[in-house]
Amino acid sequence: MSNQNLYLDPQIRNWVLFPITLVMILVGLLRHYATLLLTSPPKKQPLNVIREQRGLLRAQVLRQSSKHSPLPPSYYHTISSSLVEAFHSGSYLKDGPRDPNAPAPPPANPLTDPTAMDGMMENMKKQMVMNIPQMIIMGWINFFFSGFLVIKLPFPLTNGFKEMLQRGIQTPNLDVRWVSSLSWYFLNLFGLNGLFRLILGNDNGADSTNDLASSPFANLGNGAPSAAPGQDMHKIFLQEKDSLELAETTYKWVGDDIEDRILAKWGKIQLPSAVNGSGKEKVL
Repeated sequence: MSNQNLYLDPQIRNWVLFPITLVMILVGLLRHYATLLLTSPPKKQPLNVIREQRGLLRAQVLRQSSKHSPLPPSYYHTISSSLVEAFHSGSYLKDGPRDPNAPAPPPANPLTDPTAMDGMMENMKKQMVMNIPQMIIMGWINFFFSGFLVIKLPFPLTNGFKEMLQRGIQTPNLDVRWVSSLSWYFLNLFGLNGLFRLILGNDNGADSTNDLASSPFANLGNGAPSAAPGQDMHKIFLQEKDSLELAETTYKWVGDDIEDRILAKWGKIQLPSAVNGSGKEKVL
């Protein structure tokens, strides 16, 4: 690559670099408050639906904490047995216990579920608030500032960054550290997320990473802990029942021998030692 002595006109800094950055910040703030205005408050769900979801969530928390459970054995086994019995009988199902001889109901269509449709509409609103301003800004930059070099990075880079930093400029011999106006737009699109989190908080509508990861179909079902729309909750409960029964075999209370462990920690007693796999002694 040949050495170049290029100098930027200060007017490019004042009328291209700063305006693009300022517009990106203002549009991010506008997107955040527009998202707040367009987001509808969550609708109240029926009690039986909430009970079905929370029952599954409660069983998952109990099972995942079984190896270091804060619950004493009597409480843990009582809660686990109660959940196993409820899952087996189907008392947590939103439609009530199911007849074992009856055929399984057909899977629900999420497009006919009002709750699922509300979730789709919310995500479509967020996508609209993201896409429309970005298309307008990109068209504005392409129309007024196409082909501009706006800044030179103060650190060296490899040629692999050339395509990313010099979009819209077809100059194979140009130093890779020069940044075009269109590439500066993309750098601001993702680089300003930290500023928006600092100003607006972590859960803000201006964070482009959240918008790119979202989809109009992301929240179908609107909040079930682990069941996707259309799944048979009765089968999920039976699977969770088996998992709870398996967790009974790995249950351990964190309060076992707590008195001896506290006294050993303060040097009042010495716990018996055991030999681990490496041949070293390990204090129990």
